[in-house]
Amino acid sequence: MLTFHEIYERYSRDVYRYSFWLSGSADDADDITSETFARAWVGRNEIRTETVKAFLLAIARNLYLNQKRRSNRHVDLNPDQVDPYPGPDRQVESRQELERAIGALRSLNEVDRTAFLLRIQHQLPYEEIARILQLPLTTVKVKIHRTRLKLAAQEIGETHE
Repeated sequence: MLTFHEIYERYSRDVYRYSFWLSGSADDADDITSETFARAWVGRNEIRTETVKAFLLAIARNLYLNQKRRSNRHVDLNPDQVDPYPGPDRQVESRQELERAIGALRSLNEVDRTAFLLRIQHQLPYEEIARILQLPLTTVKVKIHRTRLKLAAQEIGETHE
């Protein structure tokens, strides 16, 4: 069994990165990450998912949604604010591509964006994503497929303009 320190070392960057993409704020991502691990520590006997990573990401998502409900305000991603950890910004070839990618992700509704990020960025199996989002497996697969098609269509449209 892993110690809390080992779990934190292994998953804190993933939780931070995921929180950053959801919230669009480094400060909020720090808060969500800290609170995620505090809640995971308190509820460590209640882990109901197959992987610790999925459990942590589910906590982070719930914290983000609670924060969003409380604040009842919309926070846009700041294209000038870069994730300090290696992530999608290092995978794109230029700053302009990064801005397009952020814009495309922000144009998705929260559930579609979450499903897509959990599958693509965090490589969670569809079954875990369905559990986190509390949706049927087929619905999750369809959402991710349609999101891929939508993002691909946006990329083609912007490339040919």
